[in-house]
Amino acid sequence: MKNKNIPLKTVMCFGTFDFLHLGHLNYFEQAKKYGDYLIVVIARDSTKQKQKKEILFAEEERRQLVQALRIVDEAVLGDHQDHYKIISEKNPDIICLGYDHSISEETLQEELQRRSLSPQIVRASPFQPTAQKSSRLRAILGSDDFNDPASQKHIHKL
Repeated sequence: MKNKNIPLKTVMCFGTFDFLHLGHLNYFEQAKKYGDYLIVVIARDSTKQKQKKEILFAEEERRQLVQALRIVDEAVLGDHQDHYKIISEKNPDIICLGYDHSISEETLQEELQRRSLSPQIVRASPFQPTAQKSSRLRAILGSDDFNDPASQKHIHKL
C-alpha cells in the first residue's frame, strides 16, 4: 500500500473509445507505465458530431465501460467547448497521446505552456498496427453511419 504522504504520479490519456478493443487496452497499459494513477478522458458526443463522426455508444456509456476496466483509475468526460479545460482541472504529471492522435507533441506543449501547465508529453506506440483499430472496424462495418440497416446487421453479430 502506498504511503499517503507520497503524491501519486498521474497520467492522462484521451480518446473516443466507441469500439473498446485490445488496442485501447494496450494504450492504457502503456500510459499506466508512466505513473500510478490513470485518468482517461472520453470525447464528448458533441465533439464527435462536430467532426461529423458517427458514434455507436453515448458518451456516458463509453465512460462507464472505460471506468469498469481495472487499469483505469478514473474515467471522465471531456469539456464540450475547451478541450484543455480537463487538463487544467486534473493537472496531470504526464499526458500520453495515442499513436494516431493528430496533434503534435510540440503543438500541445505550446498550448499547455500558454495555460501555465507543464506535464511531460509522451506518445504511445501502435499495438499490432494492422489489427484492432477503430477505423478498421468501421471499414469492416462498411459505414460511419451505425444506424443504417447494414451496419446494424454487423453490429448485432459482434
